[in-house]
Amino acid sequence: MQFRQVHLDFHTTEKITNIAKNFSKEQFQEMLRLGHVDSITVFAKCHHGWAYFPSETNEIHPHLEFDLLQQQMEAAHEIGVKAPVYLSVGLDERMARLHPEWLMRNEKDETNWVNGFMTPGFHQFCLNSPYLDLMIVQIEEVVRKYDADGIFLDIVGVRQCYCHTCIAQLHQEGKDPRVKSNIVELGERIYSSYTRRVEEAVHAIKPGMPIFHNAGHISQGRRDLAAMNTHLELESLPTGGWGYDHFPLSARYVQQLGMDFLGMTGKFHTFWGEFGGYKHPNALRYETALSLANGARCSIGDQLHPEGLMDPATYRLIGAAYSEVERKEKWCVNVTNTADIGLLTVEAAGASQENDAMFTGKSDAGAVRMLLEGHFLFDVIDLQSDFNRYKVIILPDHIVINEPLHMKLTSFLESGGKVLATGNSGLNPEQTHFILDLGVRDAGSNPYQPDYFRPLFPLEPLGDASYIFYANGRRVELDGGEELGKREDPYFNRDVYHFCSHQHTPSSLNDGGPGMVLSACGIYVAWNVFEDYAVKGSLALKEVIVYALNLLLPDKTLQTSLPAQGIVTLQEQASESRYINHLLYASPVKRGDGIEIIEDMIPLSNIRVTLRLPGKQVTGVYTAPDLNKVAFTVEGETLNYQIDQIIGHQMVVIDYE
Repeated sequence: MQFRQVHLDFHTTEKITNIAKNFSKEQFQEMLRLGHVDSITVFAKCHHGWAYFPSETNEIHPHLEFDLLQQQMEAAHEIGVKAPVYLSVGLDERMARLHPEWLMRNEKDETNWVNGFMTPGFHQFCLNSPYLDLMIVQIEEVVRKYDADGIFLDIVGVRQCYCHTCIAQLHQEGKDPRVKSNIVELGERIYSSYTRRVEEAVHAIKPGMPIFHNAGHISQGRRDLAAMNTHLELESLPTGGWGYDHFPLSARYVQQLGMDFLGMTGKFHTFWGEFGGYKHPNALRYETALSLANGARCSIGDQLHPEGLMDPATYRLIGAAYSEVERKEKWCVNVTNTADIGLLTVEAAGASQENDAMFTGKSDAGAVRMLLEGHFLFDVIDLQSDFNRYKVIILPDHIVINEPLHMKLTSFLESGGKVLATGNSGLNPEQTHFILDLGVRDAGSNPYQPDYFRPLFPLEPLGDASYIFYANGRRVELDGGEELGKREDPYFNRDVYHFCSHQHTPSSLNDGGPGMVLSACGIYVAWNVFEDYAVKGSLALKEVIVYALNLLLPDKTLQTSLPAQGIVTLQEQASESRYINHLLYASPVKRGDGIEIIEDMIPLSNIRVTLRLPGKQVTGVYTAPDLNKVAFTVEGETLNYQIDQIIGHQMVVIDYE
């Protein structure tokens, strides 16, 4: 699998003529060299439904006069660049006009991505319709005719469809389509059948050819879906709606699955298909470094102009990032993440309160943001993970405890592990009492929202105060635990007849019961604090969780003076007997309508790092890729060093024996 990929979109309507008129193999190759690209995904079929080669199973774009796919592949292969091939599966606008009866429908008989045919945009196909048979022969034709280095299939995933084909099948099976679970179960079968048929078709022609099915997000807790691919590509355009927290969250789950994977961002200022939109080079430098720091290889999205010329400004931009990646690659292969904490996300536990195929739920987003800002080493885990690899398991906000999870957590706790649970986490599925012994008894849902938390410990860098917590949670009573902080109720909930000042009612200063409790099992915080942090971002919320985790991790692996917006990971390259400590710093700012922008790379000086590496004898420390030695000291199992300057991304290599 290559490190420096470009995903070259080419969704081109028949309303534009002169398709690829100015395409030049030489110019294509020149741009790949300029961009330091070693793999480029090229198009066999786009969302508009057109083929970009003379096809026997589809129609070539009406204004394309040669085999563009073959020319692009030859140009790439001639200079040693891989060329996987893209086919749009879920969207095919040409076929949507010919066979609208094959499209997905919701409960109101509406199409998606756009509703009906009077709004510009694409329409998604149901893979339970005859369209799947057509798609299979189109894929087979590409695999048979071309020397592709892989197949990328787009806009697919488990769907909930109410088209006449799906409804008829459920009726035939004696199942009621009005029962949501029947629709969901059929969607699972449809997707499984689709991926199985694709794999059989592709590997019957070219055994072992890489295949990836893109859904825009790798579902946590669904290892079965991940296994339907030969590798994973984590679509995560920070400016396109995913944000800068999505990729670390996704990568921290995917790396433990043992599959090759890459992080896919884009060169666009916003989202796919933005012609004339460019990020600052520093943004791509940071985003590709973020991939390397999380054990991933890199992919950058571009879109080819209809007339076929590659854009020099784009490939200078990509080259600014990929020239650095090229120098760093040797320290980024066959690495495993070092983690003290296992974050069992709401998504991975199957307890999601939100339904979005691409973007992260609030509790999970808040949790990963706190862990990143607190510079904790963590994995995102699911119910199949080995809990005993971690010192602390976090159960954020909504993780109720069924019997299988109870058994895993019991074994983990008996082996000396600790739990940090918040909100409803730790309760039985009916939410009537705590299954985990967290030192508290449940007294029901908290009737006040918002209310206040008064810590009984110093809350750095803040002082002694009652802090507003906006999210809901539980009222609890002590049952063997040690109170670390109190709840304070407001005078009343704000409503039309009872309100005070501009926002919420102030604290009544009463003792509303425990708000944070330490027990033999770990720490419980009685609010949905991670969800709260995702929405409000209050410093007090983060400092409470950082205090709790530091209390539970007296011997944590890593400490650093990196500022809060910095990101740190520790990857082990065991085959080379070394760790790679990745230190990153950039500070995204909001511009326009909530778009996160990285422009400036602000140098940081004298960043201190302390690592606990039991059983490892450190023989040398140096920065990569420049190979400058770093002074260090070792005291017992603890390694200390300082980096004089970081600009964006610095890798520190620790050799051991």
